[in-house]
Amino acid sequence: MSGALAAALALALLAFVLTSGLLLAGRFLHVEEDKRLEKLVSLLPGTNCGACGQPGCRAFAQALLKGEEVPAACSVSSAQARQRVADFLGVAVGQAERRVARLACAGDRNTSRFLANYQGEPSCAAATVIDDGGKACAWGCLGLGDCERSCDYDAIAMSPLGLPVVDEDKCTACGDCVRACPKDLFRIVPEQQPLWVACNNPLEGNQLLETCKVACTACERCVRDAPEWLAMEHNLPVPIEGAGGMPPRSAIDRCPTGAIVWIENGKSRLGASARVPITLRGPRETA
Repeated sequence: MSGALAAALALALLAFVLTSGLLLAGRFLHVEEDKRLEKLVSLLPGTNCGACGQPGCRAFAQALLKGEEVPAACSVSSAQARQRVADFLGVAVGQAERRVARLACAGDRNTSRFLANYQGEPSCAAATVIDDGGKACAWGCLGLGDCERSCDYDAIAMSPLGLPVVDEDKCTACGDCVRACPKDLFRIVPEQQPLWVACNNPLEGNQLLETCKVACTACERCVRDAPEWLAMEHNLPVPIEGAGGMPPRSAIDRCPTGAIVWIENGKSRLGASARVPITLRGPRETA
C-alpha cells in the first residue's frame, strides 16, 4: 500500500470517528428546548436592552422559565405586559428594585467654562473628537442631546442651560442613554438611592473650580459624614453597594460646591444655602 493511500485511509477513518462522536454527542447531550420559550419571548418587549441584567430578551425568557428571574425584572415592559408574562407562566409578577438613569455632571453653560465655540454637527459624539467640544472640563456634558434623541421613552429633555434632565417617572433603565453618551456620564442606579454625585472629573483640588463651579474637588467631607454609605474611588465619592438603611441627609450639607446632591421622588435638592445656585442666571457666553 502506497504512503498516499495509507494517509487517505487514515484521514477517512479519523473523519468517520469524529463524525460518529458528534452524532452520538448530539443524541445523548441534546437538551430539549422548553416549548413555551418562543411564546414567552413574544410577550417581552424585544428591545434587548439589558435593563433586566440579562444580555437580551431571549436570555431573560430562559431565566424566567428556570425560575431565576421574575416578570417584574423587565422594567421596560408595562405593568400590564408584566402581568401577561406572569399569567402565562402561572407565577406572581414578583418585585424588583426599580432602577433609573442619572447624569454624573452638573456643569451647565451657567457654571462650566467653554474654551471654544463648537460649530459642527449638533452631536456630542461628533463634538467630542474636536477638542472635546470646546468645554474646559474634558469629562463634562457637552449638552448636544445625543442622550435625548436616543431615549425612546421621552424620559430625557434638555434644559435651557444645556444639560439633560431625566424624568425618573418615565425612565425604564433601558440603558440607551448610557450607550449614547460619549463621555460616559450616565449611570443606571437604584431609584431609592438618595445620594448622587453629579460629577465625573477624576482630578482633585480647588483649581477645578476654575473650569467648573460645581465640580467635586475630592475634599472627602461627605465621606467623613457618611462613612458607611460613601467611599472615595478615583477622587469621587460613590455609594457603597449593600449598605443598609437610609444614609443621613447631612452627608451633602458640607459639600462646598453642590457636586453631591440628595434626590427624593426624582427631584434633586441642594443641601446647603451657601452653594452655587446653578439655575438662577441665564446661559453664559462661550469664551
